[in-house]
Amino acid sequence: MSPLKIKDLSPDDRPREKMIAKGAAALTDAELIAILLRSGTRSETVVEVAQQVLALSGNNLNELGKIERSRLQKIKGIGATKAITLLAALELGRRRAAAQAAPRAKIRAAEEVVRLMSPLLADLPHEEMWLLLLNRANCVMERIKISQGGIHATAADTRMILKQAIEKLASGIILVHNHPSGSANPSSEDLLLTGKVQQAAALLDIQFHDHIIIAGNDFYSFAEHRRV
Repeated sequence: MSPLKIKDLSPDDRPREKMIAKGAAALTDAELIAILLRSGTRSETVVEVAQQVLALSGNNLNELGKIERSRLQKIKGIGATKAITLLAALELGRRRAAAQAAPRAKIRAAEEVVRLMSPLLADLPHEEMWLLLLNRANCVMERIKISQGGIHATAADTRMILKQAIEKLASGIILVHNHPSGSANPSSEDLLLTGKVQQAAALLDIQFHDHIIIAGNDFYSFAEHRRV
């Protein structure tokens, strides 16, 4: 018996036909995933397999983006090719969200930095440290990834941070990194790095505006807590 494919479903239950007739917005998350998977198993339709994929993340697409390929492949009917297809689609979605943020946005508050950087950082399974270079009008000149680490930490070199600011003639800088743990509270290492960068920036007449930690939908701003 062959795996159940989308064409085996009744016409009203076929995601592709539904998308053509009503548009992508009319489809559920499971139906969109089903289009990527293309076929189910001998006992389950492709939509039912897609529902199992969503269940891995508690029906949360942001959490789904953090799931490793090996976990996806534990679902019956999901091989390496289907798992890679899903992960590629999720990565495209993440990049599209990041591209929508205006790169020369004017920064007036921590929330604006979070909107700019969350698409890049909020759902990563590892830590990354990014540097925002600002001009005199507090507009973002450039976003630069400084380092990438593991689940609990990422190393950042103060000299590299200031080198980037000097070379690009930035008037101000903002540090941004993520906490995959879900807690936005700064660690002792975060506090130490913030102090070192703030002191070094002052010596070079570069304004250190903030250090922001993004943790899922939460964030911590050193400036808002009067720690810079």
